[in-house]
Amino acid sequence: MVSGSNLLEAEALRRLPSVDRLLRHEMVAALIGQHGRTEVTRGVRVVLAEVRATLAAGGRAPHTDDNVLACAVAAHLDAAAQTHLRRVFNLTGTVLHTNLGRAPLPDAAIEALVMAAREPCNIEFDLEHGARGDRDDLVEDLLCRLTGAQAATVVNNNAAAVFLILNTLAGGREAVVSRGELIEIGGAFRIPDIMARAGCRMVEVGATNRTHERDYAAACGPDTALLMKVHTSNYVVEGFTASVSNAGVARIAHAHGLPCVVDLGSGTLTDLARYGLPHEPLPQEALADGADIVCFSGDKLLGGPQAGLIVGREDLIAQIKQNPLKRCLRVGKLTLAALEPVLRLYLDTDRLAERLPALRQLTRPESEIAALAQRLLPALEKALGSAWKLDVIPMKSQIGSGSLPVDRLPSAGFALRAATRRSGGALERLAAAWRALPVPVLGRIANDALLFDLRCLDDEAAFLAQLNRLDLDAG
Repeated sequence: MVSGSNLLEAEALRRLPSVDRLLRHEMVAALIGQHGRTEVTRGVRVVLAEVRATLAAGGRAPHTDDNVLACAVAAHLDAAAQTHLRRVFNLTGTVLHTNLGRAPLPDAAIEALVMAAREPCNIEFDLEHGARGDRDDLVEDLLCRLTGAQAATVVNNNAAAVFLILNTLAGGREAVVSRGELIEIGGAFRIPDIMARAGCRMVEVGATNRTHERDYAAACGPDTALLMKVHTSNYVVEGFTASVSNAGVARIAHAHGLPCVVDLGSGTLTDLARYGLPHEPLPQEALADGADIVCFSGDKLLGGPQAGLIVGREDLIAQIKQNPLKRCLRVGKLTLAALEPVLRLYLDTDRLAERLPALRQLTRPESEIAALAQRLLPALEKALGSAWKLDVIPMKSQIGSGSLPVDRLPSAGFALRAATRRSGGALERLAAAWRALPVPVLGRIANDALLFDLRCLDDEAAFLAQLNRLDLDAG
């Protein structure tokens, strides 16, 4: 005897249209012009296969009407056509968020990016002499002017810069570094590992918390290639500590005929203290202290594209550029196109905070952020309904990307809490609902609440426009 459920399943399967019939449906046929016949056909097959699988698993028989299936095909194709790299609203409270692309670029850099992406450009062509040029020429003069260096070169990030410097100047020889500066940053970048991969032998000096000039001097020998200082940008050691300044290490290095290399990690080109932020060591300061080579990042506090910037002595930069690995680590035209306008902004520090988005977000007044929260409050309360309680609270933003790790910026935002006791996964489901919006909204869960820090919310209109799409049932 055939059960009633089996009869229903068989009847539902019988009513399913064929692939060809569904392709001829007016709505589906119109999709071909947008997605192409091959992709639409694949979408039809996927939707029909999902319906059959649901029926075979004993699930509730879905609608098998051609119009409903056509809508399902359209929804599937729209979802499949969405790029994996998407815009998001960063309400995490971390301004330079490594997982969210770090610094947003200024308009001038974006315009240059579009030009370089769309048109041929002179990335390695000397327009004055009509001959092949050097791509570093596009930004070298600016870097030298801003830092006081004799020469400069650019690679794809600061980790690459450290590796290339060590491989070039200390390959097969010893590099001396303080034990207290053997840093590890995100993505498994560790100074000891990088030194080993670069082909040099690391010589640790001092103790974890205290290193003295005599430690560096005692380590210098016939096989020593360089002395290195590493800025501990993502942590701070406090208490009974001692370290040697850049000037001190440079003095010892030069006394032994060795170069001094300084890895600043993040790095910027202006004194952040003038904008009310903590001071971050500058490459121009390190060079003035006697460093021969300094490297730093382009996409953190500098506010530009991902890049590793190497500045310093002309003869050492020439050696670095002649290393065959330089070609493996060099940047393309899009990076250089974005980097040059960012560097030019630093020529006018009086207007830097209003033109450089990263600095503008870092210096945004707490009062302005709190006022934004009050403006948004009614719309968010309406979108959340009675199931969730919404409070405007003071917050502390962090700079991020290993920059000034113990410093926090006064901010404001929202705490979203359940109005009544809910299951343990309720906040995770709420966060998932916000991430499911057309422009995903990213916050953080802490203290039994979903927290939205508004420091980085620049597009108030776009944020509000999609609140009617918030699906709390799906979340």
